[in-house]
Amino acid sequence: MRLISVRVLSSRVPQGPEPMYNAPRGVQLLEHDQEFRLRFGILPRIQLAYETWGELNQDRSNAILLHTGLSASSHAKSHDRDAAPGWWEKFIGPGLALDTSKFFVVCVNSLGGCFGSTGPSSTDPLSGNRYGPNFPMVTVEDIVRSQFLVLDALGIEKIHASVGSSMGGMMSCVAAALFPERVDRCVSISACGRSYPFSIAIRYTQRQVLMADPGWMGGFYYDRTFPYFGMRRAREIGTISYRSGPEWELRFGRKRIDSVAAPSLGPDFLIESYLDHQGESFSKKFDPNSMLYLSKAMDMHDLGEGCKSYEEGVARIKCPTLVMGVQSDVLFPSWQQREIARILRDHGTTCTYYEVDALYGHDTFLIDVPTIGSAVKGHLETVTV
Repeated sequence: MRLISVRVLSSRVPQGPEPMYNAPRGVQLLEHDQEFRLRFGILPRIQLAYETWGELNQDRSNAILLHTGLSASSHAKSHDRDAAPGWWEKFIGPGLALDTSKFFVVCVNSLGGCFGSTGPSSTDPLSGNRYGPNFPMVTVEDIVRSQFLVLDALGIEKIHASVGSSMGGMMSCVAAALFPERVDRCVSISACGRSYPFSIAIRYTQRQVLMADPGWMGGFYYDRTFPYFGMRRAREIGTISYRSGPEWELRFGRKRIDSVAAPSLGPDFLIESYLDHQGESFSKKFDPNSMLYLSKAMDMHDLGEGCKSYEEGVARIKCPTLVMGVQSDVLFPSWQQREIARILRDHGTTCTYYEVDALYGHDTFLIDVPTIGSAVKGHLETVTV
């Protein structure tokens, strides 16, 4: 394995009509030059992009592994090599939830993604062509195991905590279950121990809409065309599940874009305009094949896989755990987080459960800094016996 530091990395070639998916400035790279075995295949070698904040202490015991959601890069927080705000900007830093005056935070772009880590848009070293749909299926467990290669390369044998929300919350639980001897604390926010039918159905519909776009071309669109329409519509479907009815009622109500114009079959209400904006802004920022692969990985997520029961699989988590749910979350309803907490407590694991009363639905973990941040900070900084 080789560690490489780079100033600017682009995993895209400049030609071709598809958007550029650039890794954040100043990412670091781990090149794993050996075969990496997945549950459903083998990658000849992999590259992982990651970023860090804070300082690793002398005995390397203060590391926090921060897991991303489906479409996030490793850039969770701005730093001196990249001043752009990160996706968890207000949660990371001195005195904040992930206190960089105390902890060394590591965030890795997911295997299967498109921001520097090996994914469908990467070049297959055996063929010299982009993987596209020839990329093997990845699971949440595969992604977590790849992240621990980064920890190994940094000389970190045990992490202070595993932290994540949404898909990242899935990964956080998997990390604690797979490596109980290497994870001292676990934080899982707005996630589940296994995917249930509603969220699977939402993601399936997104994938079907995306793949129905003629521009997808069976996944071989690189340097040729781009499934722009499919990406827009898939994101709009996702946005409906990320945010909540209560927020939209207060924010948009039944307001129309033009209250005096005759209605049309196009965007007429403000909520429709909002969905259009969300689809448009996202459609050019993420590789469609990565969206397909990572959303499928979420569908397949099940801590009980390979165990006698789901409960047995969850009970592999032995470290003190913080589980958080949001009452208005329709994608991962709070009963799914309560289920994790109940199983852990029934099996003697210390588990703190908070249920947040917020309007923002699933995306509360990105928005409600005071509530989410204070709970995470308290769990990470509590002294355990």
